[in-house]
Amino acid sequence: MQRTITRVLLVVFGLVELPVGLWPLLSPDGFYRDFPGFRTGWVAMDGPFNEHLIADFGGLNLALAAILIGAAVIGTTAVARLAALATFLFGLPHFLYHLGHVSHFEPVDQVLIVGMTALGAVLPLVLALIPGKRPTPATP
Repeated sequence: MQRTITRVLLVVFGLVELPVGLWPLLSPDGFYRDFPGFRTGWVAMDGPFNEHLIADFGGLNLALAAILIGAAVIGTTAVARLAALATFLFGLPHFLYHLGHVSHFEPVDQVLIVGMTALGAVLPLVLALIPGKRPTPATP
């Protein structure tokens, strides 16, 4: 059984992934130009527009949102760890790519990009390491 903190983190991670999944599917060009919204052009500065790649990225993020929120609803530690692993397996390569490809961004964007993508790799590990709740013994 999951601890409350595990469920909260699963839902929060899922809710973060939800708009990152919907935006590129609903407005691929807008996502390309304006992501992340508070600082623009992070995707556009990294190469030419590719609607197929952006749609795949959106679909992947929706899938992660579904597994993260679904894991919170199911409530088992095993499913929570599986969701954390899936998120980590996306987050680590994403972080490593951006770690080596930020020199063309302004310094503030470099810090934000590396920091945000690092969280996407580290936080799933933290989530996976939260121990499950021990079952309480049944009273006669």
